[in-house]
Parts: sequence; structure tokens; C-alpha cells
Amino acid sequence: MDTQNNLFSRRNFIKGTSSLIALSSFGAYALDFDYREKPLKVGLIGTGWYGKSDLFRLMQVAPIEVVSLCDPDRNMLSEAGKLVALRQKSKKTPRLYTDYKKMLAERNLDIVLIGSPDHWHALQGIEALKAGAHVYLQKPISVDVMEGEALVAAANKYGKVIQVGTQRKSTPHLVEAKKNIVDAGLLGKISHVEICCYYHMRANDNPPLQEVPDFFDYEMWTGPAPLRPFDGMPHRRWWRTFMEYGNGIMGDMCVHMLDTVRWMLDLGWPQKISSTGGIYVQKDGKSNIADTQTAIFEFEELDCVWNHRSWGTPADPDYPWSFKLYGEKGTLSGDVKKYDFVPTGKGEKIHGDVLYEREKYPEDLTEKDIELHAAPATRAHMIDFLNAIHTGSIPVANIQEAHISTASCILANMAMKLGRPLVYDQKQRIVVNDPEATQLLQRTYREGWQHPLPEMFK
Repeated sequence: MDTQNNLFSRRNFIKGTSSLIALSSFGAYALDFDYREKPLKVGLIGTGWYGKSDLFRLMQVAPIEVVSLCDPDRNMLSEAGKLVALRQKSKKTPRLYTDYKKMLAERNLDIVLIGSPDHWHALQGIEALKAGAHVYLQKPISVDVMEGEALVAAANKYGKVIQVGTQRKSTPHLVEAKKNIVDAGLLGKISHVEICCYYHMRANDNPPLQEVPDFFDYEMWTGPAPLRPFDGMPHRRWWRTFMEYGNGIMGDMCVHMLDTVRWMLDLGWPQKISSTGGIYVQKDGKSNIADTQTAIFEFEELDCVWNHRSWGTPADPDYPWSFKLYGEKGTLSGDVKKYDFVPTGKGEKIHGDVLYEREKYPEDLTEKDIELHAAPATRAHMIDFLNAIHTGSIPVANIQEAHISTASCILANMAMKLGRPLVYDQKQRIVVNDPEATQLLQRTYREGWQHPLPEMFK
């Protein structure tokens, strides 16, 4: 166990957090945190919207010192430095870097948070592990399957904790639904699942080409991905509309709901994955991600069916981004703000709502662009992360489980592209009886960047 674990005390590990009280009532841990020696040293790579949000949630539940921030956008980096200085007890501005390798070379970080765009997650996660840090990594963990395999291998080699930002597993009302409905057997046998996203979230503009501003290192931002002609700052929504940097709505939103369903039902790898879709409606912009897609993840005597449309109306207006578990005794619908159980017979309906912590954390109310419904879940997710570091236990969103959910979504996109079902064999790291698909498990990196492979971490 790391020497930093001496900083933790099981007697006193975050006092009075209402989300933990809720979680403990469902059988999860409830620890408190005590400032015994020096605060944990933390760095953040990617100081955009969700990177800062994750960092601020960690700052709320643990005595940390944010010592470094990294982003290729110097304006955003400087703003983040000022915000962190206002929030942390020392009032110190962290060291600011535009190159994550230089930040990690300092080797002075206990924890690294990674909130960069998806095409960076695997590389930066591996480098953070090499630098001796525990890692909080935003989902998805990779943009191709071999990146994910390499990250799993690196985590095993370096022995550090990785918690992945699939925080539905720490969402209080969904923890409640799992325990009191799924685990209690109220659904009976579950043999069909539907997951979906009908948000109109696909950017589809036609901005003109322009000069890269002096404050933005576009080469570094692009890294191993293809270098697109610069047509404006890529932050927040624009980069997500291109397959060069991620896996579309499938890799952004399905990974959350598929991961939640797998957790609730204790499912491993899908036995087979198929998918259809494409750009059917929103054809007038630069976006190259699918605006319409259906995928089927086949498990033993259970099909999990994903649908997304970035146009039109949702199938169920009450649950536009959600999961539905269909059992012989009833149906459970759930999303980030609520759940509903409807029995098939005369039993009682059960409803649950999101936990907010406005009174406990009033600073949430003034934080720009915060997802108030997700804040308690992320705080609980951070506490689970810290507990895993302290005890040497496996975090709820561990890297192997995150890899299964991420890779399954990537394979769905591959199945859509190839027009046929795929079966992935993790032991051999191949798509069974499909050499063409197997070649697609590893994308080509831009010149000057080396693709990580699991063999590098034996």
C-alpha cells in the first residue's frame, strides 16, 4: 500500500455528507476523512467544463492541494488557475502547463484528474500511472479497443487506482433502485433492456476556416488524432461532433447507460454486438457522427437495445436519456434524476428522485454550468475513489469494467460501419472470424505519436 495512504483515517473520512448517508443505507460504505498530515497533491489535465467540475467535487470532499493544471488553451488555463486559487484553502495558484508531459515529469502528484477530450484519455491515463499517480479518468477510457487494453495492462503493471467517471454507479437514487428493486427481485427474470438518448446534442454547423489564435496550441490539443483544418475553438461541443476525437453519441452517452445496466445486472462482455445507423437527417453541416443509431448488445437470454436520435421527439418524453429494465414481474425506468418501478400485477408503484445537496454545498449554486443533479453522485464517486486508494480495494468504476463498457460502444460503431455483427474475444484481442474488424481495433496515430499496446506493460 502507498505511503500516501497514511493520510487517510477510517475514523474520520468526510463528515456529514448526505449522499454518503443515503449510500450507507443501501449497504455502501460511509467513511469520514481527516486531515492528518499533508493534503494530497492533485493535478488536472484538461481545464474545460467537466475537468473543473470533477476537480471542484474532489475539493469538496477531501483536503487536497491542487498543485498543477494543464491545458493547451492558455486563456482557459489561466481562468482555471484563478478559480482554483479562490477555492483552495492555501489560496495558491497552481503551476500552469500547456504540455501534460512536462506537468507529469515533476512526479509530485498523488492524484491526476483527466478531463481532456476523448482522444487523449488512454495516453494521458497511462502517462499519469507511469508518473506514480492514482487516476480519475473521464469516460470513455479510449477511442479504440487496443487503447483500452493497453490502459488495463498499464493499471495492472503500475498498481495504481483508476476510477472512471461513470458516476451513475455512485448516483444515490440509482444505488437505491439497484438494492431495493433489482437486487430485491421485484423485477423477476430480466430478459430485455432498452437504453436511449434523444437529446438534440449534435453540433452541426459550417464555420469557416480561420487562423489558430496565439493562446491556443492546436498541435498539442490534437495530439495523436488527425489534424483537422482549424475552424474555431473546439471546446465543449464542437470536438464531440467528429469521429476523429471520439465515438459520437454512442461513445459519449451510451457508455453511461450501458455501464449502468451492466452494473445493475452484473453483466460482463456482450456475446455479440450489432448496429445500424448513420447520418440520416442532419446532413447540412460538418459533423460526421451518426445522428441516428440502433445497437444490440446480446447477453445470455437478454438483449440490451440502444437507440439515439439527435432529432425528433423522444420515445418516452419522461425518460429521454435513460434505461428501462423489463422483467417478468415489472419494469424499472431510470435516469440521472429519477426512477420508476411499475409492477405487472397489483403491486405498488415505486418512485425515487435525485438527491440534491444545495444546503450542504451552497457553492454549487454559483458554479458556472454545474450539473446540480450530478454533483452528489460525483462527490460520492470521488469518495469511493479515495477509499480504494486508502484500503487497496477495487473502486466501483474500475478500469476493467469501464473498458468493457467503452469497448462495447466502440465495437457497436465498428459493427455499424462494417454492416455485420461482431464478437470480441478479449483473451486473444481479436474479433472472432473477422480479420478486417480486428484491424479496426487499433486506429492509426498521427506521425510523431506512438499508439500504446498491452504488450508494452508486461
